[in-house]
Amino acid sequence: MFRLSATIGLAAVLALPPLALAQQAPPAAPSWQQGRPDSMAASPLAPHAPRMTVTAPDRLPTSALRVPEGFKVEVWAHGAPGARMMAEGPNGTVFVGSRTIGRVYAISEEGGQRRVRTIAQQLNQPNGVAVRDGNLYVTAINRVLRYDGIEGKLENPGEPADLTAAFNLPTEEHHGWKFTAFSPEGRLFMNIGVPCNICEFDRDRFAMIVSFRPDGSDRRVEAKGVRNSVGFDWHPTTRELWATNNGRDWAGNEMPHDTLLRIRRAGEDFGFPFCVGDWNDPAASERRQCSEFAQPAASLGPHTAPLGARFYTGSMFPETYRNHLFVARRGSWNREQLSGYDVAVARIGADGNVTGIEPFLTGFRDEANNRFLGRPVDVLQRRDGSLLVSDEQNGAIYRISRQ
Repeated sequence: MFRLSATIGLAAVLALPPLALAQQAPPAAPSWQQGRPDSMAASPLAPHAPRMTVTAPDRLPTSALRVPEGFKVEVWAHGAPGARMMAEGPNGTVFVGSRTIGRVYAISEEGGQRRVRTIAQQLNQPNGVAVRDGNLYVTAINRVLRYDGIEGKLENPGEPADLTAAFNLPTEEHHGWKFTAFSPEGRLFMNIGVPCNICEFDRDRFAMIVSFRPDGSDRRVEAKGVRNSVGFDWHPTTRELWATNNGRDWAGNEMPHDTLLRIRRAGEDFGFPFCVGDWNDPAASERRQCSEFAQPAASLGPHTAPLGARFYTGSMFPETYRNHLFVARRGSWNREQLSGYDVAVARIGADGNVTGIEPFLTGFRDEANNRFLGRPVDVLQRRDGSLLVSDEQNGAIYRISRQ
């Protein structure tokens, strides 16, 4: 009886029309593979997944970290998985955004210790955090939320004001996470990344830096042709906007370079997807003269993933660091030999040009074994002049100060 039933079942399956079996489409390739040439189909290169659990203090790579003579680096806070961009409130609370884990943290000083609270969660990549007039602005893929008087409500932030409709941001997730910061004039700036690796896209909607009034009105395009900037700041004296920019993947180990942009006029076009500096991207659908576009202020190396960038204006560090730009380079995945995984200083001369890029915080990259120990994402100068560095991989924040 069993054999007969099995035979009838098999016959029934074989009798199904071919169309019914063909309706199950193969799973879509992950977005990070977009633009990968067929010649690299067997490449082992793939993004490094961040750790989404708490890393114990004794597992942090603090002993491997190096800073210039006269400085020291120590753990300031831990237990914030996926920690990325940072902003400080008027009372010293440090707010921290994330991506994959979907949380926003508040880190406060209590009894000489740091306490980490989760004040928002289950958001879609709430990378962007910014504070103005005591209110916290959280920007996810296409949502903008405002938590009023947040430092007085850390235990129970309550329901935020939802500004999503007013900002009307694109919903695409690929490079849709935001860096946000308020300009000296009080406008909220943010990036809108390209929704692909390299592709056809609307250059009036994507690959740009835009700004708004705090209520989401009066949208302005501040820069175009910027593939994906996840960090920027204003020069303390000239007020020019400086931004990091991430180049595309799958063009080889050495190309293109990630770049530092000096945006002198609103609406400047930096050339993506046609050019990165003077490099014509062979994958672009149209060939353009790179001289048509604004040129980068400096190269930050191939696939180094520069993200958070802040000018140092404090008095704790020597005068030689004043008004120079600290850049967190999260580190490569689309390169056989790892690059980045550090904090560098972009030296800027009296004429406003970059005179050099030099290492400042190193040790996250184990060159001998081609592996990494952490991934620095953002830098933040505190009011005492110390510098905080977030480590997404370990969910930690380090403090750099003078000895």
